[in-house]
Amino acid sequence: MDSAYQLVMEPPSVDDYLRLRKESGLSERTREEAENGINGAWACAIVIHVESGETAGMGRVLGDGGWYFVIIDMAVLPEHQRKGIGDAIMTALLARIYESSPGAQVSLLADPPGRRLYARHGFVESAPGSIGMWRR
Repeated sequence: MDSAYQLVMEPPSVDDYLRLRKESGLSERTREEAENGINGAWACAIVIHVESGETAGMGRVLGDGGWYFVIIDMAVLPEHQRKGIGDAIMTALLARIYESSPGAQVSLLADPPGRRLYARHGFVESAPGSIGMWRR
C-alpha cells in the first residue's frame, strides 16, 4: 500500500460502513443493523485516503479471542482497488489475530471478487472436509 493511504485499527463510522458495503458490491445493510453491529467486532481495520480523508477500505473480525475467528466485511471502494489496500487490511487483521492466539483457526466466506486476495494470504477451500452453511 502506498503512502497515499493510512491503515488504522478501528471500526469504520456507520456512514462509511454502509457506503463501503454498497459501493464495493457487498449486500446492503440497514442503518439499524450497522449501528447495532459496528462495534461488536473483535478487531477492525480501515484504510484512509490521506489527501481526501475518505475511508477507502475496511475489514472486520468476529471472534472468541481464543481459537475461532471469522474475517468479515472486507471491502475496498472501486476507485481505490488494485492499490494493495485489501492486502494491507488482511495482513493487519491476521497479525492481530495471531498475536493474540498463535494457534487460531481463521475462516471466512469467499465471494468471487475476494478469492485471489484470500488465496494470497493462505486461505484454501475447506470442502469436501467441511462446507460453509448459513441461515437467514
